[in-house]
Amino acid sequence: MPVDPPASRSLLPLLGAGDGAPSAPHPEALQTGTHGDACCAPTATRHSGEAATPSMPRGARSTRGQVHIDGGSFWMGDSHGDGYAADGEQPVHAVRLSSYFIDAKTVTNAQFATFVKSTGYVTDAERDGVSAVFHLAVDAAPADVLRRVAGVPWWLTVRGADWRHPAGPRSSINDLQNHPVVHVSWRDAQAYCRWAGKRLPTEAEWEHASRGGLDRARYPWGDDLRPGGRWRCNIWQGDFPHRNTLDDGFLTTAPVTTFTPNGYGLHNTVGNVWEWCQDAFRSTEYVDRAGPEAVVDPVAADPADVPDAHVPRVMRGGSYLCHDSYCNRYRVAARSSNTAESSSGNIGFRCANDAA
Repeated sequence: MPVDPPASRSLLPLLGAGDGAPSAPHPEALQTGTHGDACCAPTATRHSGEAATPSMPRGARSTRGQVHIDGGSFWMGDSHGDGYAADGEQPVHAVRLSSYFIDAKTVTNAQFATFVKSTGYVTDAERDGVSAVFHLAVDAAPADVLRRVAGVPWWLTVRGADWRHPAGPRSSINDLQNHPVVHVSWRDAQAYCRWAGKRLPTEAEWEHASRGGLDRARYPWGDDLRPGGRWRCNIWQGDFPHRNTLDDGFLTTAPVTTFTPNGYGLHNTVGNVWEWCQDAFRSTEYVDRAGPEAVVDPVAADPADVPDAHVPRVMRGGSYLCHDSYCNRYRVAARSSNTAESSSGNIGFRCANDAA
């Protein structure tokens, strides 16, 4: 049975000093707490977060690594009754999209490193010196493991965890070049997209692309999680959160092209890492927009009274931590969210583009 996500709460401020070294958070720089579906990824309330993210010049439009998807109509939402009421996966409603491009795979560590080398960009996690790491994956000195996240103790606040050090300061991405970049906030993803001449997909584009041309299926390949007894995505197997049997071969991230692509040529749209979308998250979005006619190119608007850093943003696809005992959001219809400034070891992104 699904469990309700824990109520929102924050931790005590994390103490540190200095700037420059990512392992030293500014005093009261970050509070990591729970937000909505925090079992999926905890929320960071960064006291320094209201400082504007550096403006990134927009690069020349590029569709490199992207597939073209023809416009058309599809049924959006949970047709199987699998979802959580609070996530707002219903009602199923008709959506009509213009043609668009979307990345065949999530952005990799190698790609993000190229971006950082070119621009000198510093991510939210690097700026504040901390991010969230799953407890079985931590590679850090005990002094750098600052706290368990209230309500979801499998998440640890780790000093020095960032995209270059996904498990903590003792880890690296040397052998993870083709893995998805993680510890990137929505704001970091936006900056990358601008530099790359791309954008984040809308939630509707993401779901349409993830479905791969299948009508109202549960997964990108159909309704059976393990057709022929084979794993088709990177999620948790075993007793969450204590023991992963690694039946699919991975404790944390998998290379971005590990599993068979869907009908549109997209890899790993469910499992592996959560993927940021352009839209603000509202649990009533589908209820408010559903009607007798197809909704055309929908995008949920930003709330007017919420600071940009704190706007809840849509995340799609689930991650390597999803397990049906507590979080079955590794379905194409599943929705979740986190604030624009939050980062953790299981959130990444892919890019999209207009057709012209």
